[in-house]
Formats: sequence, C-alpha cells, structure tokens
Amino acid sequence: MDKKVQRKKIIQRAAQEIKSDMVINLGIGMPTLVANEINDHVENVYFQSENGLLGIGPYPTEAEVDPDLINAGKETVTAAKGASYFDNAESFAMIRGGHIDLAILGGMEVSEKGDLANYMIPGKLVKGMGGAMDLVVGAQKVVVIMDHMNKHGESKIKAQCELPLTGAGVVNTLITDLAVFQFENGVMKLIELQPDTTLEQVEASTDAHFEYHLK
Repeated sequence: MDKKVQRKKIIQRAAQEIKSDMVINLGIGMPTLVANEINDHVENVYFQSENGLLGIGPYPTEAEVDPDLINAGKETVTAAKGASYFDNAESFAMIRGGHIDLAILGGMEVSEKGDLANYMIPGKLVKGMGGAMDLVVGAQKVVVIMDHMNKHGESKIKAQCELPLTGAGVVNTLITDLAVFQFENGVMKLIELQPDTTLEQVEASTDAHFEYHLK
C-alpha cells in the first residue's frame, strides 16, 4: 500500500481521540498532522508545546512566518486567538502536573505491556529526548501512532522493546496502519482493524501477544 495512504489512515484515526475542551500535546513528525484532521464538531481544543506556547494555530503562510514562533520540532507555527506564552519551566510544570489531557506521540517500538521506545537508536545521532519522557508520565492519556512494520519488514510491536525505553507501561492506545490496540493493566487488546486490513495480516505482522476485543 502507498505510504501516504497508510499514514493518512493512522492520522485520521488518531484525530478521533481528540474531544472538545482538551489540552493536547502533539509530538514531532506525523503527530503534528493530526491537528489537520480534527472533526468539525470538536471545539475549544488547545495545543500545547513544551517550548512554551499554549494555543498553537495552523502552519503559517509565507507572509505569516515568524522565525521566533516555533513548536517543539522547530517548525514555524502561528498562535491561535487567546494563546499564551510562558517559559520552559512553566511548560513542563503543566505536563508534570497532569494538566495535559492527551499526548499523541510517534513510536519506534511498543511492547505488549505498553512500554514505549521513541527517543533514540543506539549509535545514531540524537537531537535530544525532548519532552517525551515527561509527557508519557504526565499526560492523562498517551496515544502512540506509528507504522506497524519498520523499513526492513520487521514488526515494531514487540513482546519486549529492544531499544532504550522512553517509559514503561505508559501507552494507553496504539494506532498503526493495520490496527488499534488498547492497554489495560499490562494487557494488550486488539480493539479495531484498520479499513482493508484482515485479522490474519495483524497476527502475521505483530510479534507481541495480545487479546482479541474486536467489536
């Protein structure tokens, strides 16, 4: 399947996790695109960036670009009406204080117990862990979005993560191009298949053990 089509499935399903009046932190990369797919009936959503902005607006047009106004991924953004600015310490106080309703993050690996590895690959240059380690323990709900398989055709959903952990048992919901899983009390549950996906495909592409809770 075309990579863009796969990613579109993931992003659109992740957008369904967003409800009215939420304060949300979107990780860099694919998660930032979720903001473009929010349902029309969802209102008063506030996007928070760990570098000090609550109320991130759409990406700027060429005329609107302000090099001083960036998100955590160093992309230029706009500020929505009513937005507020604050220092980095205040931003992390929001996160650590449990004031972020939803964090949508990318992932390199997720284990069957809800462990997440998403900040580094040993031996490769890492820009830094960013806010991920704080977000996975501070946000009320953590949703991870990623491809089901890596570029070598190997499952990214493991019995046990092989990469360094961002957090242990922190994932609430995992959305891939093949399926949606929930984690409860250390148990991984398959709750949805993505369109045009079979159960056999998911089973063959998943190294982790999971329960079946399809509706």
